[in-house]
Amino acid sequence: MISFFPNEQTFLLIKLGSLTLDIRWYAVLIMFGAFLAYYFIKKLIKESKYFDLDFFDSFFVYTLWFGIVGARLWFCMFYDFSYYISHPLDIIRVWDGGLAIQGGLVFGAIFAYFYIKKHKHSFLKMLDMVLPNVMLAQAIGRWGNFVNKECHGIEVSEEYFNGVLSFLKQGMNINGHYYEPLFFFESILCFIGWILIYFVLRKRQNKRGDLAYAYLMWYGLIRFFIEARRTDSLYIGNFKMAQLTSIVFFIVGLLGYLGVLNKIIKKEKPTLIFDFDGTLIDTSKGIIEAYRALFKKYSDESKFTEEVQDEIIGPALKDLFPVYFPGIDYDTLYADYRKRQLEVSKLSNTPTPNSVEVLKTLHEQGYNIGIVSTRSKQGIEEILKDFNLQDYVDDICGVKDVEKLKPDPEGIFQLINRNNWNKDCVMIGDSLMDMGCGNNYGAYTIAYLNNPKRSKELAENANVAITDMIEVLDILKKDIAFTYNEK
Repeated sequence: MISFFPNEQTFLLIKLGSLTLDIRWYAVLIMFGAFLAYYFIKKLIKESKYFDLDFFDSFFVYTLWFGIVGARLWFCMFYDFSYYISHPLDIIRVWDGGLAIQGGLVFGAIFAYFYIKKHKHSFLKMLDMVLPNVMLAQAIGRWGNFVNKECHGIEVSEEYFNGVLSFLKQGMNINGHYYEPLFFFESILCFIGWILIYFVLRKRQNKRGDLAYAYLMWYGLIRFFIEARRTDSLYIGNFKMAQLTSIVFFIVGLLGYLGVLNKIIKKEKPTLIFDFDGTLIDTSKGIIEAYRALFKKYSDESKFTEEVQDEIIGPALKDLFPVYFPGIDYDTLYADYRKRQLEVSKLSNTPTPNSVEVLKTLHEQGYNIGIVSTRSKQGIEEILKDFNLQDYVDDICGVKDVEKLKPDPEGIFQLINRNNWNKDCVMIGDSLMDMGCGNNYGAYTIAYLNNPKRSKELAENANVAITDMIEVLDILKKDIAFTYNEK
């Protein structure tokens, strides 16, 4: 037999012979709140392009369960510790009520910290996405307390529920007495907090961690005053545990929002990904002369206009050869291209202004440095050796190392994952392909403006634009989050 809503506390009752299974409203509301929060968090992750969605799904499930376990253990420790020590099996009776959200937050945060750090992601970045939406889950979950007749205040008269609160009257009648519906006030204040942080504060330019700190301040403040009026609180000695925890939440949130914690917590350096041609090394003369030889041999040299010369700097050969030399075998074209390029490049290649000094300085400062290019890895290594730069670059992803070329971010992912580098990343390049690659990854993008004809469009697609590579050093000194859509 299956029965919906057999009593006030039960959502679904299933009886199969002697076996009875009941699903309580308490559990339904908590899980509904959790998965509504999951929806909004996942939406933010898709927008930011910072976290892999598969990673987040695993993170969400594990953290949710750690949070539930933490919330239950917190309740058992501070409600009646001696009872639960004597009756350990009753600890698992979550369906009867008894979850302390602050314990869930503490346990969930501890697990999240180690899990996120293990995968080289930003803990604060994840908290910015998660905590404000946890407040939405809390607003919904509080109605589970209503069903279980928990989280109430002092005894009040029946007239207290006249007017807008009349719909709560029956539920707040506990053993013949009426009680102040504190769960309702906390639910409304949590919902207001979520609206303010998600739809207002998030639209501003924020430092990393500001949304999480705003949550801690808002929830710490409202919970402190709600708890002051509760008559069914958890205690440690003569103090209400939730109030003590709320004070800690508020102080941490305030110090974080004011930037004090940023001066204490050591930041991990972002990964630096450079484009090669035109960004670190000016190889344009060799490229142009190699293409000129192909136009002369396989097409018409008069078609090799200045406009075409601008177009060939950056894109991969395999993408452009079919456009300019249709029907001609790639290997044949590449052999002639490579021969002429080598003849010219030895004499014409030069490092871009200050790129040698910048690479050397960044290497000495301990940054992880990679190159993602549409040139072959072997070709890049040869040119780096020509200028004694090979020791300043940690890894290279060339044209033959990926299935999808820029602007797809596969090259960035490949370098970061195989070296276990910091997921926070800065992409420096001189083309729209480079900016697209960085933006698609979620990196902080720096446009190197070395061509006046495309400077405006390039700058519009980057976080910041520079005209001299030396400016990179000053940008990296700034107190900013090195991802595309953060300050």
